[in-house]
Amino acid sequence: QLRLVEAGGGLVQPGGSLRLSCEASGFSLDYYAIGWFRQAPGKEREGVSCISSKAGETYADSVKGRFTISRDYASNTVYLQMDSLKPEDTAVYYCAADGTGWGGLVDQDFGFWGQGTQVTVSS
Repeated sequence: QLRLVEAGGGLVQPGGSLRLSCEASGFSLDYYAIGWFRQAPGKEREGVSCISSKAGETYADSVKGRFTISRDYASNTVYLQMDSLKPEDTAVYYCAADGTGWGGLVDQDFGFWGQGTQVTVSS
């Protein structure tokens, strides 16, 4: 069974850091692109970052220089390190997998999704 499980969300003060994880089971990350997306209340889902063996790493302009995506093949997990967090980063964060291996920041390109983890940035 293909599955993605996110973890690591929580409440953090502005300027703080969180590290999200996305553990895959039932398939190997070697052949998939993994993207991180987020959706804030009342807003559309937006692409945050993606890691792909074919296309490398991609970041939305709003998170460049603050977020870092990485992949651990041994544990079949993708991480999103989020630093210098801002209140506008508050959202439910989802990871998703693209079987073509290309990925990107467009959610329609991703075939299956995790359940999401809440990130709240507030003082």
